Amino acid sequence: MSRPTRTSLAVLSALTALGLAAGCASPGSPPGSDTGDTSVGGATKKAGDAVRPAAGSPFWVDPASPAARQIERWNDEGRARDAALLRRIAERPTALWPAGDDPVPVIAKAVEAAGREHRTAVFVAYNIPHRDCGQHSAGGAEDSGAYLRWIDAFAGALGGGDALVVLEPDAVAHIVDGCTPGEYHAEREGLLGEAVDRLKERPRTKVYVDAGNPAWIADPRDLVAPLRRSGIGRADGFALNVSNFQTDATTRAYGLRLSEALGGKHFVVDTSRNGNGPLNGERGTAWCNPPGRALGTAPTTDTGEPVLDAYLWIKRPGESDGECRGGPAAGTWWPDYALGLARNTKA
Repeated sequence: MSRPTRTSLAVLSALTALGLAAGCASPGSPPGSDTGDTSVGGATKKAGDAVRPAAGSPFWVDPASPAARQIERWNDEGRARDAALLRRIAERPTALWPAGDDPVPVIAKAVEAAGREHRTAVFVAYNIPHRDCGQHSAGGAEDSGAYLRWIDAFAGALGGGDALVVLEPDAVAHIVDGCTPGEYHAEREGLLGEAVDRLKERPRTKVYVDAGNPAWIADPRDLVAPLRRSGIGRADGFALNVSNFQTDATTRAYGLRLSEALGGKHFVVDTSRNGNGPLNGERGTAWCNPPGRALGTAPTTDTGEPVLDAYLWIKRPGESDGECRGGPAAGTWWPDYALGLARNTKA
């Protein structure tokens, strides 16, 4: 996930040693939560008391998120103004990216907490083998068997709760751009299709297969065949702009074109950090902790487009895209960057 758009989290794996990391820049990669910093409501009463979920969204807010805990620390340190700004993040629903071999504890606790509030928990399933073709977010399941066991555990933990799952950021787009070696394409498409089926066995779970962003795969029609082979027909739709910065207007137009090519398939858009759009003039590194960015449209299902199901904060605002521009490892909470996003936000 080192595309100039999103990026996510983790250490380079053995794939790098195999040479799979060479020269695959993707216009955006999903920095999610691979560092295990995912927290779930109820973890600390103090942090939970610090935030009050904003009204008007059907999605669940983690009251013990990194942003909520940072508010508590800054209040204790006398930084009340900065703490107040950070509420712009803490009081909005963001996706959870369960990390490691066992996704069950994080998912089960979040679904339970969301259920108590009659809200929908949002998750990212991000563990495909040969993930990110050996770049910043390299890693993933050891093989197809391990991946299917992980997906089974993921799906089982969802139970009968209301959930929305964004499936495998970058996985399809890295097939299209050639960064993932050709010998893995058929396996990956098969695994994605299996994941769709297993997640959709949960009665109240919606699944959206990631489809990159407009700055990555220029012609959305190039995504149609691999998405179809990856089970898009059985999913609720596709996701765009995960961990990237493309504007609502640009992403919406791109999504409508891809939707039409897929026979009217619905989609969701990540608006977590696109308030000021992408960083201009630096396509190769624009995805990685770009300065001057801002929070985007708050998560909502009120989009004004029949096939655009929701604007979501899929990337967790304030988590680093990687060790660039002074940032920590991908997926690590970075309070200074979070504060910048909040300060730059107009609303």
